[in-house]
This record gives sequence, structure tokens and C-alpha cells, in this order.
Amino acid sequence: MKKNQYKGLFIVFEGLDGSGQSTQANLLNSRLTDDGYATLLTKEPTNNIIGGLIRGQLTHDWTANMECLQLLFAADRAHHLFREILPALRDSRIVVCDRYFMSTVAFGSIELERDWLLELNKKFIYPDAVFLLKVPAKICIQRMQESRFEMELFEREEKLKKVWAGFEFLSEKFPNVYVIDGTQSRAQISGEILEITKKLLKKKNITRKVNLFDEKNVQ
Repeated sequence: MKKNQYKGLFIVFEGLDGSGQSTQANLLNSRLTDDGYATLLTKEPTNNIIGGLIRGQLTHDWTANMECLQLLFAADRAHHLFREILPALRDSRIVVCDRYFMSTVAFGSIELERDWLLELNKKFIYPDAVFLLKVPAKICIQRMQESRFEMELFEREEKLKKVWAGFEFLSEKFPNVYVIDGTQSRAQISGEILEITKKLLKKKNITRKVNLFDEKNVQ
């Protein structure tokens, strides 16, 4: 995959369904915007046309084979990068993305060849950091049963155990993956993530956006 050569910082959240990665992505984005940084909070699959097709298959509204589904994920990602992520990174913004290519590989490799899935994604940009929330599959299932009326395509305990094995493989293969204990309290998790993010911001020399109402800027 390609290294992020842009001025902005690209952060991705990954984990099993029910791990809390969406919650933590939102919390980090809110904290960064409150601190005066320019951000983009986004997710995959997207809310665009291709993303809608993907969600339709995940919720059993229509059916295709796994190869078709993963090709849709790749197409959605290419469009996502072109329309949202890369422009934001060029503009020196912090992109916080809920799921990216690791989800494709970890979930998709249950039935498809991992090497083929990696090949589909090899020309995409690699994140500056991946926060991978580690939560046992059984706990993830319990969380989802408490909050949902219907389970999606991959949301079965045995499948999720296989998915986590895929995430573990990727965390060892790729750099800048921070495995976070997702069974901690929400505050503990977000605090740990924020401390790592602060170091990344300093390393990449990303500064806060100008506050037009700051007293220092009043003439």
C-alpha cells in the first residue's frame, strides 16, 4: 500500500462488530474539533451509491457472491478516497475513518483468499495509525443483541472469532497498528487513544486551525 505523503493525518478505527470502534471514532473526532483541529469524520461502507449496495447485501436485502461483495468494497473505497479522504488530507485535515481496508481483509478472508483481498487494496493509501479495538467475540455478540433487532451477515460468534484472527494477522503484518483493550471503560479507551493521537499530531507537525474569535486575533 502507499504511504500517506499528504500533510494531513489519516486515522482509522477497526474491530469486530460490537467492539465500540464507531463510538471511539466519534469521541476522538469530537475531542479534536473541540481542541480546534480541522477534521473529517467518515466511515466505510460510505453513504454513497456503492456503499448502499454493500449495506443492502449485509442486511440481506439482496444477494451476491463474496467476490462481488468484496469488489464493491474496493470500488466504494476508491470512490471514498477520491471524493473525501484525499482532498481532506491535502488540506492538512485530520481524517478519522470508521473502518477501512483491514475490515475488508479480516471479514472477507473467512471465505476468500487473503492474498487476493490484499491485492485489491494494494494501491490505496495506508493510514498513519490504526486503532484496533480488542473485544472477545462473545462480548461483541452480547452488545449487539442488546442494541439491535436483526443481526447482519457476519455477526455470528464463530465467524467473529475467525475475523479477529484475521485482524491479529494484519496487526502483525502492517505498521502503526495500536491494539487497544476494548473491554475497558469508554473513558479509559478514549484517553489511551487520545494520548497516542497527540504524539502523532506532534510528529506530523499538525497545528490547530485559526480561531477567528480568539482574543489574540482581534485587532
